[in-house]
Amino acid sequence: MKKVSRRTFVKRSAGLGAASVLGGAMLGGAGCVHADNRIRTENLAEIAVVKGDDCYESTRRAVEMLGGMGRFVSRNDSVCILPNSQNKHPGTYTKPGIVRAVIDMCRSAGAKEVACLSWLPEKSWEATGLGEAVTEAGGTLTLVDRKDESLFRPVTVPGGKILKEARIMEAFFRHDVFIDMPISKDHVGNRFTGTLKNLMGLNSPKTNRAFHTGNFKNDDIGHLDQCIADLNTVVTPSLCVVDSTEFIITNGPFGPGELKKPRKVVAGIDRVAIDAYCATLWGLDPGGIIMIDQARKHGLGEIDFTKLRVEEEEITA
Repeated sequence: MKKVSRRTFVKRSAGLGAASVLGGAMLGGAGCVHADNRIRTENLAEIAVVKGDDCYESTRRAVEMLGGMGRFVSRNDSVCILPNSQNKHPGTYTKPGIVRAVIDMCRSAGAKEVACLSWLPEKSWEATGLGEAVTEAGGTLTLVDRKDESLFRPVTVPGGKILKEARIMEAFFRHDVFIDMPISKDHVGNRFTGTLKNLMGLNSPKTNRAFHTGNFKNDDIGHLDQCIADLNTVVTPSLCVVDSTEFIITNGPFGPGELKKPRKVVAGIDRVAIDAYCATLWGLDPGGIIMIDQARKHGLGEIDFTKLRVEEEEITA
């Protein structure tokens, strides 16, 4: 393991093949390692939506509405976060202010480490400003060599309808808590990307390529979406914080594209409900998005988010 500034570049020589203390703590339906210790949710939002121009403050308020970061992160926990840093075009990546807010809250809750994991190259993190946001907030940007399959652990997908084995970054297993931090946006292959699809960022790029049966602009959408839903059966975020402040609604996921600006940060636990809610922000029918519906069929969440306690606030200057 080689450290440059506050970044960590994981190579084969890092010895990440050793058994993790956590084992499968964040795999499967059990959720995060602290799942049994979550505070009761009476009078708390199940989906928290905060609208405003300051995405940092909106993020802090959204997590507060869920009961605060202490509900998800305990003292001395090691936290893994997964923002989207796919491209530098506006509306294609998680805003740095949202990432700063999450790291700040994790550290205030007593986390001993907050690591941002990715197999995307360093230039992606520099171009979006996310690398700087991670390190300045006191987190660590851990970049995994995407070409080295030994850095990805094979994980059986017992309930997978298509995907039978995932290959998750070995570094992921060194953490107690996983926070999924996508941007909701258009995707040329399956129309929508959010919490469910963001988990492809943990999976081996080589395995992800098998999700696409044709060229990127002419995919078998059912195959792609089912693979994503299958992947989500073996990785469970402790918390999801979604950037829906501004995002592309055309030419996704890389852009540039037409921008929609709801100015919202959306937080919660139920990935299906959150993605369903975010899809409606630009008039999409959640039931018509195969990925979301298949995740529902896997029992991963509630597609009718109106059945949950959705609370919305607006922060004005």
